[in-house]
Amino acid sequence: MRHNKKRGMKLGTDASHTKAMKKSLVSALLANDRIKTLEPRAKAIRPDVDKVITWAKKGDLHSRRLAIAKVGDKEIVREVFEKAAQGMWADRNGGYTRIMKLGPRKGDGAEIVIMELVTEAVTPKTKAEPKATVTKVAAAPAEEPKAEEAPAEEPKADEPEAEEKAE
Repeated sequence: MRHNKKRGMKLGTDASHTKAMKKSLVSALLANDRIKTLEPRAKAIRPDVDKVITWAKKGDLHSRRLAIAKVGDKEIVREVFEKAAQGMWADRNGGYTRIMKLGPRKGDGAEIVIMELVTEAVTPKTKAEPKATVTKVAAAPAEEPKAEEAPAEEPKADEPEAEEKAE
């Protein structure tokens, strides 16, 4: 049962104020490419921004109307769709925003962050060869007599005696 259960983050306000605040933050982020806000608010609008940019990459009329409903400003949506058409996020499959923490606010200790749109290209993760290769070295054999020091034939005479002592 879901009596009196709320869906999503309310951010300390009633539902209509939360909806209006998220719409305002999304439009401010898309218009300015960077905003300074509280961490819970930034985390709350991240999915909405990602949806709008995904719609912009799709580029059809239905996606444009959905984005206008989400953002509330036709000019901002037009700019985002133009950026997407130019290939700003063409190589990216999500993760269009970045949140950088600034620290606590002086008055109440609320965590302040900067949220920005990511514009850098994605670096493909390919299996690069390691910079240094490790080669396994065989264990060093026990000291072998050098050819100059001792001839190899003399120890053969002692071998039968060594075998008798071992038994």
